[in-house]
Amino acid sequence: LRKHLTKLFLKDIAMYDGAMGTMIQKVKLEEEDFRGKRFEKHDSLVKGNNDMLSVTKPEVIKDIYRKYLESGSNIIGTNTFSSTTIAQADYKLESLVYELNYHSARMAREACDEYTLKDPSNPRFVCGAL
Repeated sequence: LRKHLTKLFLKDIAMYDGAMGTMIQKVKLEEEDFRGKRFEKHDSLVKGNNDMLSVTKPEVIKDIYRKYLESGSNIIGTNTFSSTTIAQADYKLESLVYELNYHSARMAREACDEYTLKDPSNPRFVCGAL
């Protein structure tokens, strides 16, 4: 692993994915999409809480991960930029922070494993977004 990363950063060009928020906006999701069944009665608006989609619309997030990997990214960032208690307090979802981070990281790892299996000579990596 160390040998591969050293080569990647010193001799090759490492590609890191683009902005998750931009890709999510392209999907044109509505309030109901962000809520899903689980949060349909939550007493705060949640549209724009992109990190929550790792729980309520995981297929959207995993599809974005796959698009970045398909385009040649060696490293993808997790959908966790706002998965902190401070950021989630805006939506009254502080208790969801661990779950958001866990599911986003798990899906990113699964997507990377899927693409690494297709080409083991080009392993893919996950980087946590903060």
